[in-house]
Amino acid sequence: MFDEGRAIVSDSSGWYFQSWAAFAISTLAMLYGIWELNVDGWARAFLGLGFLFSVSSCFTLAKAIRDRHESRKLVNRISNAKAEKILNEHEMRSAA
Repeated sequence: MFDEGRAIVSDSSGWYFQSWAAFAISTLAMLYGIWELNVDGWARAFLGLGFLFSVSSCFTLAKAIRDRHESRKLVNRISNAKAEKILNEHEMRSAA
């Protein structure tokens, strides 16, 4: 797929499935491990909340990285367009 001469990167359905499967398996394994620990309920609750905080932090970090990358792509596109406009104006003046 191309957009104005640039390739658009798209994840395959296999990669998408593998990512979600890995997330689900690791989450379930961690929760099972916390459940099977030989500790009282308060310790399990503490570990569970710590795990949930880690997962939510990972999602937040991934979103922040994606947003920064997307904004930099837009800024680069705008600056490239401005530079191209200036070059075109210079070429038109030189030709005249």
